[in-house]
Amino acid sequence: MKFNQPLSGNEMPRFAGPVTMMRLPAVESAAGLDACFVGVPLDIGTSHRSGTRFGPRQIRAESAMLRPYNMATRVSPFDHLHIADVGDIAINTFDLKRSVQIIESGITKILQHDCIPVTLGGDHTLSLPVLRAMAKKHGPVGLVHIDAHADINEHMFGEAIAHGTPFRRAVEEGLLDTSRVVQIGLRGTGYADDDFDWPRQQGFRVVQAEDCWHRSLTPLMSEVRQQLGTGPVYLTFDIDSLDPAYAPGTGTLEIGGLTTVQALEIIRGLAGVKLVGCDLVEVSPPYDQSGGTALIAANLLYEMLCVLPGVVPAMSRRV
Repeated sequence: MKFNQPLSGNEMPRFAGPVTMMRLPAVESAAGLDACFVGVPLDIGTSHRSGTRFGPRQIRAESAMLRPYNMATRVSPFDHLHIADVGDIAINTFDLKRSVQIIESGITKILQHDCIPVTLGGDHTLSLPVLRAMAKKHGPVGLVHIDAHADINEHMFGEAIAHGTPFRRAVEEGLLDTSRVVQIGLRGTGYADDDFDWPRQQGFRVVQAEDCWHRSLTPLMSEVRQQLGTGPVYLTFDIDSLDPAYAPGTGTLEIGGLTTVQALEIIRGLAGVKLVGCDLVEVSPPYDQSGGTALIAANLLYEMLCVLPGVVPAMSRRV
């Protein structure tokens, strides 16, 4: 079987051609695919700066710079998996609760084809309906959550569903195997100790950003892989986990964040884990004048492809 390949910059200038993720083929259904990119252009769950509805489109535009082979890990996901871009889930711009239902239904349809969804956000509200769909197929899943914020608020302005609440709802609904949940990069100011202690009380491993400063996260990820074991795992990556020096184009900035190198270490450290889905959220193009935040997001989404089950590194290594 011949797998889809990204359109090469040697065949079509990078400023031209289709505006799909990595200029892959656009398809209407996940049928026959091993993995797919899917956009969720949502920002009606945000509490401060909006604009993440434009995230999927801008990430796709910046992804034109990407090439198929990972020169560090010596893998090409396109040699092992059939991958395409299935477009965006058509959320209801005026109704967050309805949008959550639409997202769950859209991801459920992808999973019915045994296809791994790699989601372009959109605000972090989207992770709740995605996890609902995941739990219907896989049961409670492990979770690797990279973020400046724990997103476990009880309510936001009286609402139970928003971008600051998804993982409290996920615990309450039994969507997570809480012994296999790790949060990395949490930091900043809060309202009380409970902001970070509530996850710990549920059994999460919480690695605050201060514990990541001035060090490689490769040893941490070795421990994380052991904690995750062999069961299904979902990866959610909020771009505000990175320091604003790297990723200013987001809605809720916090100083003292992760570096792009640490982000690569985290994702590459998940090789061998049974990933059943991934997302990258909270890219807000109106605050990303250079496009750099969206470019980082595109690269990290590509790195997620490179660690999906079935992707095998080449035997040759640098000597």
